[in-house]
Amino acid sequence: MTKLVYFAWVRERIGKGEEYLDLEPSIVTVNDLLTHLKSRGEEYESALEYQDVIRVAINQEHVEHDAPIKGAHEIALFPPMTGG
Repeated sequence: MTKLVYFAWVRERIGKGEEYLDLEPSIVTVNDLLTHLKSRGEEYESALEYQDVIRVAINQEHVEHDAPIKGAHEIALFPPMTGG
């Protein structure tokens, strides 16, 4: 099982801070995961409506959407960060 962690408005829209999922073998990349999650219901679809802006970390390292997720213990999803 893979732990998914959600932050900021991604967490608010999905309605939970984390969950564990058994990822299907067809889910190979971050992009595949985001597409799969959007199919899980309105909350996910709303949170990931603009999936290109969602930032992702695998095992606490930032990755691009084409990154493979094989061997991931934790995948974090969060909105773009702003600084100041």
